Amino acid sequence: MKKTIIAMSLLFVATGAMAQGEMQHATDETVQAAHAGADTAKEKLHKTEHRTQEHITKAQSDGSITDNMKQDGEKAWNRTKEGSEKAWDKTKQGSEKAWNSTKEGSQKAWDATKEGSSKAWDKTKAGAEDLKKSVSE
Repeated sequence: MKKTIIAMSLLFVATGAMAQGEMQHATDETVQAAHAGADTAKEKLHKTEHRTQEHITKAQSDGSITDNMKQDGEKAWNRTKEGSEKAWDKTKQGSEKAWNSTKEGSQKAWDATKEGSSKAWDKTKAGAEDLKKSVSE
């Protein structure tokens, strides 16, 4: 019975050791595969960057990118300039309308004040004359 228990114990220990070795081996293979995949991706990235840089350099030597960028910049500037001019014109027109409205309102107020003052003065004068007449009588 003791021999059976010892044999079984050795079997379990050996199985555990083998399983651990297999796990370690599988993990190492997985890591190596991941590294290889990363290296491949890195190489592809560098190749793509290199090709892109070559295309940019070629286009710059042709002048096509520079010309396109210059044209796009000029178009953007013209749109900005036109928009600014339109905004300036609208602001100017709005200011003129507001000023004219203010002037008209001020003139109307001045005329009303002048007329009211004149009427008040005439009433005061008439009242003073009436008072003078009633005092002298």
